[in-house]
Amino acid sequence: MVHHADHTSQPLELTPQLLLAAYCQGMFPMARSRTARSVEWFSPDPRAVLPLEGFRCPRSVRSKYRRGDFEIHRDTAFESVIAACAEPRPGHPETWINDQIIHAYTALHRLGYAHSVEAWRDGQLVGGLYGVRVGGAFCGESMFHQSGPGTDASKVCLAYLVDHLRRQGFALLDVQINSDHMERFGVIDIPRHEYLAQLNAALDLQVSW
Repeated sequence: MVHHADHTSQPLELTPQLLLAAYCQGMFPMARSRTARSVEWFSPDPRAVLPLEGFRCPRSVRSKYRRGDFEIHRDTAFESVIAACAEPRPGHPETWINDQIIHAYTALHRLGYAHSVEAWRDGQLVGGLYGVRVGGAFCGESMFHQSGPGTDASKVCLAYLVDHLRRQGFALLDVQINSDHMERFGVIDIPRHEYLAQLNAALDLQVSW
């Protein structure tokens, strides 16, 4: 849970440069609603991370991943992924991704720092996730899937992401805020000071996406 003392609502223009500086300090923005005209900045304590060697993948998801039920690609439809993540979901009519966030992260993607993993089936985008890379840290932002043909698509994207980060030598997968859903995959909470220490170590790594 993000406590009030862990965020600020100072009105700052959301630029790629500001985003990169914030992520390097362990902060990230969220909007109060899809139509909000500003964002708030968060640095949760505790912080949720997914240890790359502690990832737990449900058997059904692992089977779909290995069978190739979805075509998995990187950075071929970033704008479509973030737009889908911004859509309301059953039981969650509001979203923290507003137009300001969409525009800023799309600009960050064009600079090579924001990335997407996409699941395709029969030529249609049915799931995906996106996040920000700083050094050897990947900060996951959001994921989505379409019901029906996209069942488990976002989970398969997560499994792919973990494998990819391992291969590339990443040291940290930050998921920011924990949930019962994410705990199933091995996500744990760590104190903010410990997270910042891991982040600082990861920032010194030179890895490629």
